[in-house]
Amino acid sequence: MPKTDMFGYEITVSNEQVAHAWSGLIRAFLSHSDEAPALLKATIDADPDFALAHTAKGLFFMLAGRAEMVEAAREAHRDAVNARGRAGMTAREAGYLEALELWLDGRMRAAADKLDATLAAYPRDALALKLAHAVYFMLGAARDMRRSIEAVLSAHDDTMPMTGYVHGCHSFTLEETGDYRAAEIAGKKALLLARDDAWALHAVAHVYDMTGRAEDGVKWIEKRPESWAHCNNFRYHVWWHKALFHLDLGEVDEVLALYDHEIRSDKTDDYRDISNAASLLCRLELEDVDVGPRWEELADMCERRTDDTCVVFADMHYLLALLGDNRENAAARLVRSVRAAGKRHRGDMDDVAATAGAPLGDGLTAFRDGHYDLAYRQLGRGCRSLKLIGGSHAQRDVFERVHVEAAIRAGRLNEARSLLHERVTKRGREDGYTARRLAFIDRAERVSPGPVQAWA
Repeated sequence: MPKTDMFGYEITVSNEQVAHAWSGLIRAFLSHSDEAPALLKATIDADPDFALAHTAKGLFFMLAGRAEMVEAAREAHRDAVNARGRAGMTAREAGYLEALELWLDGRMRAAADKLDATLAAYPRDALALKLAHAVYFMLGAARDMRRSIEAVLSAHDDTMPMTGYVHGCHSFTLEETGDYRAAEIAGKKALLLARDDAWALHAVAHVYDMTGRAEDGVKWIEKRPESWAHCNNFRYHVWWHKALFHLDLGEVDEVLALYDHEIRSDKTDDYRDISNAASLLCRLELEDVDVGPRWEELADMCERRTDDTCVVFADMHYLLALLGDNRENAAARLVRSVRAAGKRHRGDMDDVAATAGAPLGDGLTAFRDGHYDLAYRQLGRGCRSLKLIGGSHAQRDVFERVHVEAAIRAGRLNEARSLLHERVTKRGREDGYTARRLAFIDRAERVSPGPVQAWA
C-alpha cells in the first residue's frame, strides 16, 4: 500500500518510520528549527532510496548561497537520481528534482517557477510552498511570492497540519508588497495556529519596521520567545530585527550589546548571518557610532569569499565588511569578480550582477573612498534595480541609506530629501532614521548649502 505524507500525497518511502521522520523534517524546515539537519539525516539513513529526501537536501544546500554548497548540492542530486533509479518517484517528487536541476544549471527563476507549478498541482504541499517562497525571496520577487501562496491559500484550512506556517509565509508576502495591515493580521493569526512560527513573528517585525513602530517592535519580539527560541541561525536574524528597533530609538548601547552577545555570539560564515552583522555595523557607522574592531572578524571571513559570486545579495554584504575594515585589495577583487560574473551570463544571478551588483559595488567603493558624488550616481544606478539582489525591504535598506548619505555628503540635499520622501511613501510612515536625516537637511540648508562631510 502506498505511503502518504502529512498532506495526504503519496511518497516513495519504504515504511511508516521514514514517513514519520519526513513529516518531522517538514515541520522543522517550516519552523526554522535547528533540528532540521538531524531529521533529514535520519530520513535518509532510514531509507537511502527515498529520492525526494536527497532532492530536498540538494535544495537546502542551494539555499545556503555559497560556492562550496553548490558541489554538495550536485552530489545530493546524483544521490537522488540513483535513488530514483532504484525505487522510482511520483510525479510530484519529480517536480522537486527538476527544480533542483534547473537551479544547478543557473536557472534560479525557472527553479522557483517549477516549485510553484508543483505547488499548483498539489496545493496542500506546504514544503513546495515554503521552498518556492524561499527561492522567490532570494530573487526579490515579492509579487510572485504573494501570488504563489494566494493561489493555494484556500487549500489550507485550520484542520491542515501546516496551516499556521502557510499564514506566516503569506504575512511576509503581504508585508513585502506593501499591505501592512493585512500582513500584521495574517502574522498574528499564524502564531495562534503555530506558536513556533518564527517566520510569522519575523513578518510582523517587518511590519513594525516598515511602519516606523520601533517600540512596538521591541515589545513584540521580547514577549514571544517561544516563537523563535528553537531556531537555527535564523534566531540571529530575529535579534537583528530587535537591534534595528533599538537603533531607530537611538539606543546605541543596546544595539552594540545585542551585536556582541546575540547577533555575533557564534562567528558563523553563513552569508545570512554575515549580512545581519555587516548591515548593522554599516548602519551604526552612518549614525556616527564608533564600532571599534568589530569589522575585523567579518572581513576575515569575507576575504575568502571574493570569488564566490553565487548570490549578489551576499556579495554586497561581503563588500560592506571588506570596506568597513579597509581591506582595499580584497574589496577590489570582489568588485572585479561581480563585474566578471555580470559579463559571463551563465545564469540568472549573473544577470543580477550586471544590472545591480556592479554599480552597487562601484558605488559602495566610491563612498568608502570619499568620492561622494560618484557614489551617489553609482548607487542610484544600483538602487534602481535593488530588489533584484533579493532579500527584504529591511535588508536592502542599508544600501538605500548609504545612497542617501552619499547625496548629503555630496551636497545634493534636494536629492537626499527626495530619496527620503520616497522612502516614507514606500514604508507608509516616517521612522526615526528619516526624521533625523530630514531635520539635518533642514538645518544644513539654513546654515550653508554645499558638500557636507558628516550628517551628525
